[in-house]
Amino acid sequence: MTDRYAVFGNPLSHTKSPFIHAEFARQLGDDLSYEAIEAPRDGFEAAVRSFVAAGGKGFNVTVPFKVDAARLADEAHEAVVICGASNCVKVEDGRLVAENFDGVGLVRDIVDNLGVALADARVLFAGAGGATRGAIVPFFEAGVREIVIANRTVAKAEHIRDLLRARGPIRACGYDDIGTGFDIILNSTSASLSGAALPIPDTAFHGVRLAYELAYGKGKTPFLQMAEAGGAEHLADGVGMLVEQAAEAFAWWRGKRPNTAPVIEAMTIPLE
Repeated sequence: MTDRYAVFGNPLSHTKSPFIHAEFARQLGDDLSYEAIEAPRDGFEAAVRSFVAAGGKGFNVTVPFKVDAARLADEAHEAVVICGASNCVKVEDGRLVAENFDGVGLVRDIVDNLGVALADARVLFAGAGGATRGAIVPFFEAGVREIVIANRTVAKAEHIRDLLRARGPIRACGYDDIGTGFDIILNSTSASLSGAALPIPDTAFHGVRLAYELAYGKGKTPFLQMAEAGGAEHLADGVGMLVEQAAEAFAWWRGKRPNTAPVIEAMTIPLE
């Protein structure tokens, strides 16, 4: 019998997850289906229960349901507890077990695909949302020296700092107080989705080895343009992170990890 998987979100018109998992299944010869389920914004739980009742083995979760998925889970792994959100659920004996692979996928893309070391790096995150929160622990586990979180509402950055300061050195600030001396700068805000620029000083990009836009498929966003003008050595968007977190989910569900390189290559849009 074909094993059934899905991604839940709203909207889902541009999701790449069915393509990614179909490629993984083709690589490994697995008999599975993977569909996009656009649940009503007030109907996530009902949609999930219906999917599980019909034999669903697991599912991914995207906006706006990641927090709902964490709350709905019967069991939540550490990454979910830390960031309060889940992007992946496995069905085990009718129970929902929640994980979050966004941070791990980001680390894999930076270190394995882009070849940029995180060990001893000073890292700046622009934005204090769930993506930043979920990346803190994997980044410290990869050996970063310090993380700075800049946000328009400094209290949100301070909340993440206070929650996770035991994991390593974290500084919270507004954009005016970012400073310099970073190895990696990441944009985890939604600004680029609307074509907006961030108030990051040009001097922050001096000597930066990697400027990383977590959004994907948007070309050279205002953030990446700013990074290029400021002297950042390398630019990247989040397509690799998307594929790597999907591979983590696939491996968790299926017990074998696919090769991400050809899928990333197929989905990459040149940053021109």
